[in-house]
Amino acid sequence: MYRRHGQKIAALFVTCDLAVTALVWVGAYFLRFQIWASPNGVPQFTAVLRALPIVLVLAVLAYRSAGLYQVHRLQRLPRELGAICQAGGLLFLLVITAAFYRRDLYESRLALTLFLVLNVVTIAAVRRTIWALLVHLRERGLNHGRAVIVGAGRTGRLLARTMRNNRWTGLDAVGFVDVPAKVEPAALPRLGTIRELPQIVARHDIDHVFIALPLQRYGELPEVYRILSDLLVEVQLVPDIPAVAGMRVRTVEVDQVPFLSLRANPHFGWHRLVKRATDLVVGTLALIALAPVMITLAVLIKLTSRGPIFYSQPRGGLGARDFRMIKFRSMRVDAEQSTGPVWASRDDDRCTALGRFMRRHSLDELPQLFNVLKGDMSLVGPRPERGVFIEKFRKQIPNYCQRHQVKAGMTGWAQVNGWRGNTSLRKRLEFDLYYIANWSLWLDLKILFLTLFRGFRHPNAH
Repeated sequence: MYRRHGQKIAALFVTCDLAVTALVWVGAYFLRFQIWASPNGVPQFTAVLRALPIVLVLAVLAYRSAGLYQVHRLQRLPRELGAICQAGGLLFLLVITAAFYRRDLYESRLALTLFLVLNVVTIAAVRRTIWALLVHLRERGLNHGRAVIVGAGRTGRLLARTMRNNRWTGLDAVGFVDVPAKVEPAALPRLGTIRELPQIVARHDIDHVFIALPLQRYGELPEVYRILSDLLVEVQLVPDIPAVAGMRVRTVEVDQVPFLSLRANPHFGWHRLVKRATDLVVGTLALIALAPVMITLAVLIKLTSRGPIFYSQPRGGLGARDFRMIKFRSMRVDAEQSTGPVWASRDDDRCTALGRFMRRHSLDELPQLFNVLKGDMSLVGPRPERGVFIEKFRKQIPNYCQRHQVKAGMTGWAQVNGWRGNTSLRKRLEFDLYYIANWSLWLDLKILFLTLFRGFRHPNAH
């Protein structure tokens, strides 16, 4: 029988969270009235204690609504700070609402603010400590689960490698269940066929079965489910979808009907606001810091060659909609008159002397900060291409258009990893799709930091 340690861990979290909330509720009272003077006097401590049961009931509602107790060993540990902030904010609103409707409740605006901040910080710290202890125990063999993988194809081997590289799950892959021809010698051992699953589960004390059949063998799923129906094991389906989608799969459930989203935009709702705010703040600071450099380059362009200072060109951005991307002019005015739209090459004779220097150090890209502030681009994202190239690449490379799920960027994950200029388009797309599927504010900040060292000077920049 598989072991549901997740329920025990969830119970531990409930106990710790409520204990923290109770202590912080009382502590906020003493901090408020010990540090700051109160012109209206100090409320009775008994009023604080009378309100505590109501606060704890509201805390349970808020914490459960934010998903703090959906514990499973396959959840990434500990990516829960956002949920804790959401839960703390919801509890804060519920307590204020309760105080408004029940005039007999203790209330102090400053004490409630202290409660909100300290509650979020303390719960996060306690949970991080618990997760760290849990990972420590799992790395030493405690709270482990034994698993078999049904299917030894590409998806099954990827799953085995993932489990081996993420020891925090506490899962040990014992072997594959598949026909002999499907198991490679260097992979996990083959334990038997699908029909032998009951004997395999009993023999190896298995409590997790992962179904990782390739897409073309999904006709075998009913038989697999029939065999597993009599076994007390936890069953996980690992869909063979990324090869089709080219992006990370996201799940949504409506009225107990699961949906697999293959084309989800990561920049929606709160994430969209955070990314836009980052673009505005960092973009403005960068524009102020780089203003002397940009003014100097503008003067030099005007003095050394005939034509305008800036060069704008239609590029494909969010949703493949065109916008005019601004650059410092680095080529002759008639650069594409005889060649038409072509990529720049090393030692391109269309470049001016100053332009060649700017392109080598990516200084011609600096005016795109105006595109960022306008909202056409982001600081970080896939580099924008011209429409003629988008049409060409879309026909040649599967999933190429998925780059347009997000705004184009001045720099990106592909660029800081060296995939820029005349390098492999497929590798560039691979890195762009990784960025889209794994986007976070921290990844954006990491890319911006790496750009300082890898973005302004690179052998492939020309």
